[in-house]
Amino acid sequence: MNAAELFERTYQHEPDGVSFCPYRVCPLGAHVDHNLGKITGFAIDKGIYAAYAADESGAVTVASAQFDTRQSWSVHQPPKCKVGDWADYLRGATKVLKKQFPLERGLRVMMVGDLPIGGLSSSAAVIISFLSALCRVNDVHLTKRQMVDFALEAEHDFVEVACGKLDQSCEVFGKKDQLLYLDTKDDSYELLSKPSGMKPFGIGIFFSGVERNLIGTKYNMRVDEARSAAYELMAYAGMEYGKFSETNLRDVPYEVFLQYRDRLPETFRRRAEHWYGEYDRVEKGVEAWKKGDIEAFGALSFESGASSITKWETGSPELKTIYEIMLSTDGIYGGRFSGAGFKGCCMALVDPEKWESIRAKVQTEYFKAFPELENKYSACLCASADGVLL
Repeated sequence: MNAAELFERTYQHEPDGVSFCPYRVCPLGAHVDHNLGKITGFAIDKGIYAAYAADESGAVTVASAQFDTRQSWSVHQPPKCKVGDWADYLRGATKVLKKQFPLERGLRVMMVGDLPIGGLSSSAAVIISFLSALCRVNDVHLTKRQMVDFALEAEHDFVEVACGKLDQSCEVFGKKDQLLYLDTKDDSYELLSKPSGMKPFGIGIFFSGVERNLIGTKYNMRVDEARSAAYELMAYAGMEYGKFSETNLRDVPYEVFLQYRDRLPETFRRRAEHWYGEYDRVEKGVEAWKKGDIEAFGALSFESGASSITKWETGSPELKTIYEIMLSTDGIYGGRFSGAGFKGCCMALVDPEKWESIRAKVQTEYFKAFPELENKYSACLCASADGVLL
């Protein structure tokens, strides 16, 4: 049942419209955007649908196919702080938009996702699809840059997840058959078209069967550890620094890291090693993409996945198993955890002609390791897609 049908069943009338935001994958550039690194990414042809209708009273009522309870608040007095449930992302989005625009109309919403929760920036897609609907009923017109910034603010300042802008940028700026190459330090970006001589590729998604969100994980701790490395390096080098929250590894030259890395606590050093290594992999990956070398691009994505395990230290046993299976599967050019690596899913760049054999091999070997997840695991083949329509 689609979002419009579920909306009608829930609210007993037809919706005014349906907004859609795609999920995203990041083959290179993981765990660097919060410290102003460079990233690559695609929007994909699966995502979050928000069927909606205006509410003249200003009330906001949200429901989801993934959760049992409805939540509500008012655009006239948006919530000041989070409650601790799935709708906090939308409360935050309402508060952020209200600060900038005189909202008068609320809305009723039914949200439906194409795929299971975890690893595809579901939270950012939920926020953006909701914001799009709230803007439409209030005749608010955001630029793409504003949509990215507002969605980031809702997640960062209201929900208190210390994320960067990778997710929102891929979902807003993405274009079909083009690689997004974004510098999160100054928000400059390029959309790099797929070279004519590049081999065909699809985007395989392998869900571990274990869902997660970033609240309650060690995601924020990892970000703080990377920032702590930057803070200490700047102090050792006699560099000028300010607030901890405004200190980033991007501001520390690699040569400074090499000179003082042995003074860092081992944990901080590993986080920094991942950040600098990933920065280099993004640069090399972009050059491989421009040359049409999907094998080299994919190999770098595999390296990124390994660094996430050993240096960033994420990855549940389930995701590590899928990653290891992917390494030895014919037809997979490369891949890694998708998202933070705390449960969720893995993504892979695959030869679409070999998808059925790829899916069969990964599934068979995964079930040998985790037979209890047989009814929860899933896999699908996706394609790159355009970002959200504003």
